[in-house]
Amino acid sequence: MLYTKKGDEGTTKTLRQKKGERISKTSCQTEALGALDELNSFLGLVKVGVKNLKWKITGLTCENIINGVQQNLFIVQANVAGADKTIAQEKIIHMESAIDLMEKKMPLIKTFFVSGGTLLAAQFDFARTLARRAEREVIRAVETGEINTDKHTLTYLNRLSSLCYALARFANFKAGVKEQPPKYK
Repeated sequence: MLYTKKGDEGTTKTLRQKKGERISKTSCQTEALGALDELNSFLGLVKVGVKNLKWKITGLTCENIINGVQQNLFIVQANVAGADKTIAQEKIIHMESAIDLMEKKMPLIKTFFVSGGTLLAAQFDFARTLARRAEREVIRAVETGEINTDKHTLTYLNRLSSLCYALARFANFKAGVKEQPPKYK
């Protein structure tokens, strides 16, 4: 069944609540879960658009990279919801390797860039902003004491926005589109 009617009063239940307990749908924990869900859903949209893209990073296609991130976000969501799931440090190291490989192929960053260039670059840049929001919401839930999480989860979320930024830049680079710095005029 797709609905239970239990949330009709603006409450929900996660794994952190005791039997019979419910929390507000506007709690820090549910806001964090919602932000993670938005990010994961948007990455699904991006993944559909890269199915035929042939370039690879660390031996993986762009589609495989996105799918791996989505799978990892389910681990993060489970952790935020109260499950005994954590992101392995190896996943962070793998992400950092992908970022490092892309950075070595592109010009050094000397300024901010206006989002866009290619559709894919703009989508990755938007995913970066969603990742930053999800990270802020998880941190807020930790700081308010609503959830506990391990350092790997927070590190993963922080690195994820860097991966999205690198992918945005790399998408433009592979398409031969020059990045546009802001003019500040």
